[in-house]
Amino acid sequence: MEFNGCNKSRKDHPYKQACEQVLEELNCDFVGLALQNSNGPDVSWHYAAGNRNDKYKRITVRYGKGIAGKVISTGRSMKIEDFPNNILGKALEYPIMLAENLSYAFAVPIQLKGVLKGVLLVGNRTNQPISESDQHTILDAAKKLEKELNNSI
Repeated sequence: MEFNGCNKSRKDHPYKQACEQVLEELNCDFVGLALQNSNGPDVSWHYAAGNRNDKYKRITVRYGKGIAGKVISTGRSMKIEDFPNNILGKALEYPIMLAENLSYAFAVPIQLKGVLKGVLLVGNRTNQPISESDQHTILDAAKKLEKELNNSI
């Protein structure tokens, strides 16, 4: 499966649907799926639900940069609270937060064939933090997405 953003097909529908399902289940504002491109280290946002515009499709970050790049490079979940306050670095280093006007976000890594290649991010535009129980739901959703992605490759 090619994750270069230009090869969208009917096979992509389950990933978009999975994002919409998480959005509905958690009553959050935004859910996005970023995947590392197959032809380089860059990471792009491929699918979203609750998005206000299509800017996410044009966001590409380097491995280790932005939320998606940091989650993939560290292999750990990342939580942002009260953006742009309390962040490491500059707000411009978090383009998905700016593009979707998110205040709170929780992002978890996704493995493809045992290698970290993706990120599932859930965010809120309001002052509603991502609760502990919602974080567990996000981790479960990421595991389901991971299984589906691995079956399609």
